[in-house]
Amino acid sequence: MLELKGVSAAYGAVPAISQVSINVNAGEAVGLLGANGAGKSTTLRAISGLVRLTSGVISFDGIDLASLPPHKIPELGIAHVPEGRQVFPEMTVQENLEIGAFVPKAKAERSKTMELVYEIFPRLAERKRQLAGTMSGGEQQMLAVGRGLMLKPRLLMLDEPSLGLAPVMTDVTFEKIAEIHKMGTAILLVEQNVSRALSLVDRAYVLESGRVTMQGKSDELANSQQVQAAYLGI
Repeated sequence: MLELKGVSAAYGAVPAISQVSINVNAGEAVGLLGANGAGKSTTLRAISGLVRLTSGVISFDGIDLASLPPHKIPELGIAHVPEGRQVFPEMTVQENLEIGAFVPKAKAERSKTMELVYEIFPRLAERKRQLAGTMSGGEQQMLAVGRGLMLKPRLLMLDEPSLGLAPVMTDVTFEKIAEIHKMGTAILLVEQNVSRALSLVDRAYVLESGRVTMQGKSDELANSQQVQAAYLGI
């Protein structure tokens, strides 16, 4: 479904990722792991067309994403939930969700999808008329994921969904992501909490200094001495 082949990208003259090759199959959950500055977020931004490619190809169902303007990429069924949640603080929960259904196909089924989002996140249903900026960090993360689901995505890309959350809210967030995955939505997860990420995804890639240095099934990586030493503190 999603395939990156030899992708390099830069911010101006500064290289960010180099020769990254990854793929996500339909309905699969895949992790992108690594330390701060490894290139995880840049990889997602490259897929979304938000950072310039210097080499390589990114395709989704055979369509070259680099040939499309960024606002056309969501129409293919790719939703990107960015790091830091980035909800609209002066708008209500419901208004934030409505904005998520901005492509024609999603807009046509907006009411039905919103019911599903409220079913997955009952807290949002309770707070639908509340201003997003007055919600807790965990609630805002639920809203950011819910807004991504409003696009009716085939692929949901999540960038550091547990960042800044209390442990109890981290648990809730990962439970909800697992629930979304079981519904058939493919997941591409960027996450520094490596142990939690590996408990959720089927496979993962490890990035270091902008390059893929390891890849494998989640249980293989969890048992890797290199991963344990570098990311699990073992």
